[in-house]
Amino acid sequence: EVNWHHVLSCVSTLLVCHAEAEQLVKDLLGHLLRKGFENYDLESLITAFLIARQAALEGPALFMPYSEWFKLAFGSASGFHGSSKKAVVFLFKFLSELVPFEAPQYLKVHIMHPPFVPTKYRPFLVEYVTLAKTRLADFKVAIEDMGLYEDLSSTKDALQPHCQALQDVEKAVQIFENTGKVPAVVLEASVFRRPYYISRFLPALLTPRLLPETPDSHMALIDALKRAEKIPPNAYSRFIEECQSVKEKFLRGGRPETRTGDLREPLELLKAELRALKQLVTDQGMQDAVPAQIAIISEKLAAVLGPRKDEAEAASLSLRIKLNLSVPEVPQQDLEVISLLLTAFCQNIMAASYFNPPDRQGVWPSLFVKMLCGHRQLLSSLLSRLCQLIYHQGPSLSEAHIIGLAVFVVHLNEASSLIPEVDIYSWVPHGVTARGLSVAELWDHLLPCRTGESIVFCMRFCTAAVSYFLCKFSSFSHEFLLASLHPGFVKKLQYIVPRLIVEVRGTGCGGDMTEFPWKSLFHSAACYQEAVHCLWQQSHFKRLLQEKMFQLTFREWLLMELGVHPDEDILSASERQEFHYWALYQHYLPAPADAGGCAGDLQEACAVVIGSVLDFCQRSELSNCSHLEKPKCSVSHLRGSPEIHGRLQEMVLEVELERRRAPPDSQAAKKHFLFRMLQGRVKALGPDSAEGERLLQQQELILQTRILLCLPPSLLITTRWKGKEIALDCEDFFCFVNTGLKNICSRGYVLSYDITAHFFRGLLSASLECNRPAQEVTSILSSCQARCPMLLCSAARWWQKLEPVLCCEWKRLFTVPLAQGLQRLGELQRLVKSFLSSEASSLVSDEPWISAAFLHFTIQQQPTSVKAGDTLKRLGPGAEQILACLLFFSVMDFISARIAPQEGMNVSRSLGWSSQIARLLEEQGPGWLAVFHAGEKEHSLGQILHGAVSDQHQKHLPVAFYSLLFTLHPGDLIREQTFLSVAIDMYMQLLRLFMDGTAVARVDCTGSYVPGKELEDPLAVIQAARQFLVRAIPQCPPGSFSHLRQLLDLCGELDPELKATLTNCWQPAVEESLSDEELLLF
Repeated sequence: EVNWHHVLSCVSTLLVCHAEAEQLVKDLLGHLLRKGFENYDLESLITAFLIARQAALEGPALFMPYSEWFKLAFGSASGFHGSSKKAVVFLFKFLSELVPFEAPQYLKVHIMHPPFVPTKYRPFLVEYVTLAKTRLADFKVAIEDMGLYEDLSSTKDALQPHCQALQDVEKAVQIFENTGKVPAVVLEASVFRRPYYISRFLPALLTPRLLPETPDSHMALIDALKRAEKIPPNAYSRFIEECQSVKEKFLRGGRPETRTGDLREPLELLKAELRALKQLVTDQGMQDAVPAQIAIISEKLAAVLGPRKDEAEAASLSLRIKLNLSVPEVPQQDLEVISLLLTAFCQNIMAASYFNPPDRQGVWPSLFVKMLCGHRQLLSSLLSRLCQLIYHQGPSLSEAHIIGLAVFVVHLNEASSLIPEVDIYSWVPHGVTARGLSVAELWDHLLPCRTGESIVFCMRFCTAAVSYFLCKFSSFSHEFLLASLHPGFVKKLQYIVPRLIVEVRGTGCGGDMTEFPWKSLFHSAACYQEAVHCLWQQSHFKRLLQEKMFQLTFREWLLMELGVHPDEDILSASERQEFHYWALYQHYLPAPADAGGCAGDLQEACAVVIGSVLDFCQRSELSNCSHLEKPKCSVSHLRGSPEIHGRLQEMVLEVELERRRAPPDSQAAKKHFLFRMLQGRVKALGPDSAEGERLLQQQELILQTRILLCLPPSLLITTRWKGKEIALDCEDFFCFVNTGLKNICSRGYVLSYDITAHFFRGLLSASLECNRPAQEVTSILSSCQARCPMLLCSAARWWQKLEPVLCCEWKRLFTVPLAQGLQRLGELQRLVKSFLSSEASSLVSDEPWISAAFLHFTIQQQPTSVKAGDTLKRLGPGAEQILACLLFFSVMDFISARIAPQEGMNVSRSLGWSSQIARLLEEQGPGWLAVFHAGEKEHSLGQILHGAVSDQHQKHLPVAFYSLLFTLHPGDLIREQTFLSVAIDMYMQLLRLFMDGTAVARVDCTGSYVPGKELEDPLAVIQAARQFLVRAIPQCPPGSFSHLRQLLDLCGELDPELKATLTNCWQPAVEESLSDEELLLF
């Protein structure tokens, strides 16, 4: 026979006195259950249930509640009983035999959290639930009267329904305060447990009281339930009236009743027990009494915190803690308690360490921290207080505080399974800085390295944490150290220590010490360097640095260094430069890739630096709206360390020189890594189908442009051997413009002056290597017409500002005359000016679209454009292409004014100017319709123009088409055979634009369009376009229908009625054009 009293007492003692006992008990229970269901061994099952119930009685700080254990063991399909029907029958037979002897709390657990069973075995579950409910009826316990948050596994007598309802209200208010949402349990009860909700919960929630001036969480929950129509209006009105009566009584001199007493006496009792704990931890012979004393402290703490305490609430395990990193708030009623507990912990650590090293201090720190984690309502305030101390007050803390908090954090990491995930917020009012962090990951955010003070504090804190951890767990296995020590502490030390202590750079300090640096931490601040030296030579620490998870990678080092504010750094500019050269060229460049380095690959190092700078800038830009709220935050802080940008320039230039020195037939001479890497980052963001992804891509491209502007301009151009001569190659940059930059330019077809000038300066610089620089420059500019027309549009826009710079640069670099390509651009600018001043009678050019671009931008820069229309008439016959191109650029300005009004473009003015040009074209034929069709011929004028604008502007061409059409009188256009094809195509694109959500309707416009009236609303444009087409299709000549076969299917998908109209008008036209013999085929 087994003496179960002794066995279960041993289990309890083990849990209380041994820090690792919880996992040992869990492993034992798993072994017993597996054995029980594999061999259908009843004894193993009985033993497991007895041990689980006994362990649960010790509280959640030591072992999970019985209800949680039962759910984990049997609540899912992967439970121990899920292998077969025989196992299911075995379980329910065992539970059924226990029913006559079960206490009510265990029966309630089995009913409320029943074992998972497949549908075909449900009768076994139904039979057991019926039997258990019958037994509960014998106890006069009704499931229907159970509270929403009742502790099902508690051995205490059940509370009276009214008291249980009060506890339910307290818990619901707490959850609402943490989450901002009405608890799901309450909403479910309002539907599925309505009798309890109406008769118990609501009366407890609506108990009359003196309402605060600012609504508290209790009142906010009431308002939320009222908005959700979960509180009857009469009950709410009665509650408000009774609260008003309480207020009037109070104003007359009465005292409102309160359910919370004076907490001063419980707080004094807690202080007394904390003083008693200090005496125990400093006495080596009293260690056995420590667990019992911590249990007493937990009881006194529960009395201070009041009736909100509900440790066994399973729902609270899934709650997230919200932490405002910028302004962490701790409720006043919690601040005194938490400060008391943290002060006591720090004092006890210092007192205990005076007599014994950490590995001989017993388990009291671990038990103390786990006890605090068991009081879950205190966790949010505890982490907020740690944020105040570490993140905001760290550099001003005393040595005892730093050491004590570091030790506390180590044991908090040890108890991370008891702490919910954390969401941290920063300066952005509603922006999440990070979501779902574990408590260990939280310290990476609370220990920034931005200023000299914060760097020194971080080194002291991490040195204390790692030194304590290695000493405390020195007897544990290496695998335990890897699993338990937070890598962030070690990585921050790898960053800071070589930065501040020159002696540890390179091979580090010599020697291999076994002594731990813990003793050095109790001396003055100057001895922190001694502790760091000791830690750097410690054998356990050296072994940790060999593990990949603890190695600081090149990218991680860069992100930390970019975050340092140079003007607040502890290093001088020269010291920082020396540190950068060591880290880049002596440490990370030669280091192997599996150790976080670049394996001697300078190109890979450049890619890592550029990627890190872009990631840092992305992160800074996301919080850019905090710029106004942080007076100390400058623009340079948002872009990172300028010295890193300087090192990047050196490295990229060295890579480019290596490429150009390589043999002509080698791979190194052919590839341009810079643009390949930048485009790879954009592709990694995914397709820009969604608005959020498109904005991320735009932000990435803007930052990439900043990087390019920081590099030598010649890096934009590639040089290649062409026969025996060196030729220029801009394909990589052209591709970068055509796939990326064109989608972030403000006007849709013009790059910024900075990047335009950067390209042209790079073109001149790179041509220095060519035997015939002028011819190479001209060749590149000629290829721009077909390969990258946006560059020439940008040159036309900025030429008056750009030409003096390029002429000066050319004179500085070359003695030969200016390249013909540049000369032609200058001549076009002068010809346009001469034409507008009436000095020239015509504007003739071999490149009509470039001439149109110069003309367009020059007219815009004129002080007035009143006579611009008359000037265009002087173009005369033969200028249709120039007018068509000029119309295209005007239409682009109209689109820019619609989608980017902040750029200062005027919608009405742009549309009016486009209308004037279109009327001039109408007089010469239907040429303006070609503006809206790119054409299929390669390198045609239409393809060149459409290739010079952004994708966003291309999508909005249909809006511009119909907006322009409605300002004209399209009677003559309808008779043109190409008109209907273009109009239908634009209408279909307009529908797709609207269906994709790009054009969002703002006004419900149902009226017909009026010629000459501009339509602001996209939906109105669609409606007016459809009405126009329905009336215009019957008037179109038969020849208009010859190209519409491919559009009928598209009409059927998007507008079946329009397809019917087309078909009705198309069939007669087809029949008239067929001969009698052809009709016989039908």
